[in-house]
Amino acid sequence: MSDPRAGERQASRLTAPAPARVRYAIVPVPRLSLQAVAHRSGVHPDLVRRFVALGLVEAERDASGGLVFAPTAPAALARVQRLRTGLCLNYASLGLVLDLLDRISLLETALRRAGMRSETPPWT
Repeated sequence: MSDPRAGERQASRLTAPAPARVRYAIVPVPRLSLQAVAHRSGVHPDLVRRFVALGLVEAERDASGGLVFAPTAPAALARVQRLRTGLCLNYASLGLVLDLLDRISLLETALRRAGMRSETPPWT
């Protein structure tokens, strides 16, 4: 006892036009040039290139092969400079310290979300 209109409904679903998709204009993410980052952070462009080569600061290449940076790059460079001068760290150890600080930040965020307080270290 099947519905005689079931076949018609299925056929109309297959031939019905697809609903119109909403399209959004792609907004380009602002990027900073090497010179702009060096000027904003007060660091020589060669030192910025060195930090990129060491993996301490993230950068991408544009169509012409030049380095382009996210808007947060000057803050990242300032962080690297503070660690280097404040703790007297060499370039090799800066990567390790930055990774550890990022990991600590992630763990503290997870503790806050779980409702646990991280003001008092668990070992005291």
